[in-house]
Amino acid sequence: MRVERLEKKIFTLKEEVKQLNKIEMALKATPDKQVSLTDPDARSMKTRGTGVVGYNVQAAVDTKHHIIVTHEVTNIGNDRAQLSKVAKQAKAVIGSDNLRVVADRGYYKGEEILECEQSGITTFLPKPQTSGNQSKGLFGKRDFIYRSESDTYGCPGGEQATYRFSREEKGKIIRRYWSSACLNCSIKPQCTTGQYRRISRWEHETVLEAVDERLDDHSDMMKIRRSTVEHPFGTIKYWMGSTHFQMKTLKKVGAEMSLHVLAYNLKRVLKIMGAVPLMEAMTA
Repeated sequence: MRVERLEKKIFTLKEEVKQLNKIEMALKATPDKQVSLTDPDARSMKTRGTGVVGYNVQAAVDTKHHIIVTHEVTNIGNDRAQLSKVAKQAKAVIGSDNLRVVADRGYYKGEEILECEQSGITTFLPKPQTSGNQSKGLFGKRDFIYRSESDTYGCPGGEQATYRFSREEKGKIIRRYWSSACLNCSIKPQCTTGQYRRISRWEHETVLEAVDERLDDHSDMMKIRRSTVEHPFGTIKYWMGSTHFQMKTLKKVGAEMSLHVLAYNLKRVLKIMGAVPLMEAMTA
């Protein structure tokens, strides 16, 4: 009997190994190296705290009435590549030549901001503070002041970092600056552990600097964002309950979300206009 039990266990383990090998092959075949065993389209979402495997809902909401102007369900785990697409969709729906968009720091990406700028969309979003030097207790890039008239950076030591060369990095043209005075600078230990403190500048950095200036001049924008887009998301999540999406696969989840958005927008318009004016407007 003991031999039979061991044989059964060995057989079970071999079957599990076969299953795991199949999963490994499927994992290697996917571009993002992710496989969900319950929903083939679901992916790991970048969230605070514990990880969530599911979907990412993008939405543009108007600040006056909290109507959802446009939305899209994706299985991309972060928001960094979503800003221009959603903003341009909202601009097309509204039919405006110009549009002002406010988003959180999760959407911050230079190429996306530039795309918005070129499409007549003015963006307001904070820049993530991800400086490796600052985390080491050294001066960050924000401590170096760019002077457009001379194309130089003023450093905390009172010297000038001048332009040296340009090169392509991850598809972007990056200009590099540093000062020859670094070698004998008295505050060098606070600035860099290398021979020179090199400063990188994207060729379209002026667009990002304009975003920083706009946000400084309109410090209430992030408060407006929190009280705008969080309103419909909070309401819909309340309706959905703890189970969230009931469907599986991207197409079906997208259809489910569209129904939620339709119901939400109808309730908002009924609250704003009233039933009779809404019916008149729909039949006009």
